[in-house]
Amino acid sequence: MGDGVPTTIHSVSAADLPALFVYLDDHLQDNGRAGTPLFQPMARADSRFPADKRAAFAIGLGAEVGAPGWRRAWIALDRDGSICGHVDLRARPERASSHRCLLGMGVHRDWRRQGLGERLLAHALDWAGSQQALDWVDLEVLSSNLPARRLYERCGFRFAGELPDLFRIDGEQHGYVYMTCRVQTLS
Repeated sequence: MGDGVPTTIHSVSAADLPALFVYLDDHLQDNGRAGTPLFQPMARADSRFPADKRAAFAIGLGAEVGAPGWRRAWIALDRDGSICGHVDLRARPERASSHRCLLGMGVHRDWRRQGLGERLLAHALDWAGSQQALDWVDLEVLSSNLPARRLYERCGFRFAGELPDLFRIDGEQHGYVYMTCRVQTLS
């Protein structure tokens, strides 16, 4: 169980990846289970961090910001050095959108509702704001994930649109909400 807010948030390095991937596999086990909203558009039975995403994650950490496939990630650690949350920013797939990036994040079940999500988001948004090439941070969230949507709104993200019934997961219809946050002011 979480005991106060973790004191360390640090950049993910190649050495952190094995522990991060174990954490992500465990994190995804909560996807739509035990009162947790569905937070990834995947069937509950398939909720694992797939090998192709692991490879893209590792490659992206080595790419320069602005290059196709780039990614930066941070993890929050508890006093024992265990991962209790993560946030990442990555290139959008559209080449003409290099001034924007996509955000992904999660908090371990024992650390939810203790302010860690806000700390992780603030850390990522501060970093993005320090990058001259980035003007916007975008995210996609399942429409039914109201706790996440409220968190993003509190942290400065604004509703940009919704695509209803985008996914059919475990016999249920799910929409996607698009949100965005400007990290650079207009010149």
